[in-house]
Amino acid sequence: MPSFSEKVYHIVGKIPAGKVLTYKQVAQYAGRPKASRAVGNILNKNNNPAVPCHRVIRSDGKIGGYNRGRKRKIAILKKEGFIK
Repeated sequence: MPSFSEKVYHIVGKIPAGKVLTYKQVAQYAGRPKASRAVGNILNKNNNPAVPCHRVIRSDGKIGGYNRGRKRKIAILKKEGFIK
């Protein structure tokens, strides 16, 4: 059975360019609806560029953190067309 971290990476890996999910949505899809903070902690430790962590945002619509820098997250989301 995959670990919670593996489930998170799998779910985030399927988010297409120009789309986002919230930390809460990722937690729900991974089977632990109250673990949105854990999702953030898992993604903060990710170093695999194949996992598009920048496509996960806060439930209030704010961008949230990014382990490669918040400015870079915003720039990537703009390039992908999520932010105008």
